[in-house]
Amino acid sequence: MRKIVLMMSMSLDGYIEGPNREIDWHLVDDELHQHFNDVLRKMGAFLNGRVTYELMAGFWPTADADPHCSAPVADYARIWRNMPKVVFSRTLHHAEGHTTIVRDVVVEDILALKAQDGGDLALGGAGLAAEFLRHDLVDEFRVYVHPVLVGRGRRLFPEADALTSLRLMDSRRFGNGVVLLHYERAGTRGGQGGSR
Repeated sequence: MRKIVLMMSMSLDGYIEGPNREIDWHLVDDELHQHFNDVLRKMGAFLNGRVTYELMAGFWPTADADPHCSAPVADYARIWRNMPKVVFSRTLHHAEGHTTIVRDVVVEDILALKAQDGGDLALGGAGLAAEFLRHDLVDEFRVYVHPVLVGRGRRLFPEADALTSLRLMDSRRFGNGVVLLHYERAGTRGGQGGSR
């Protein structure tokens, strides 16, 4: 069964964006971008909310048309265009290229998606991630901790009543100071973890 992998950047104090949605503190150089490409090209689909999808769709379809873009940027543009995308939105009515719009997170539908053949499913966006966490649907966490304290803004993880045990699978320090912490759910049962 495929896994749902939450893949997000955050500040050391736990924010994914500043109070005005700033993400200019994300330190994505060629080394880190190439790493993202290497991980994401193996995925079976991108799972995003509307805001994340529209942000991506506003740039990546033609990013490699710029003759000055870096090789990792051009590579990711091709990955993004060709990857199946599932967008969770109640307001979006049209989306381009390999994109399916889904209105709600329905556990049975997500489990059916996980049971299909193909690579793992890359989950992005804090709002959608919170909904998947609430339904106990996230199997792995790839958290990229940036060496900055944002102070306030939007947190990656919402408050929760249940404790979720994780097992460290890998960690990596990049040259720009970003650190990857890669966890899986402890006690996974057939690809879906359990809360304790």
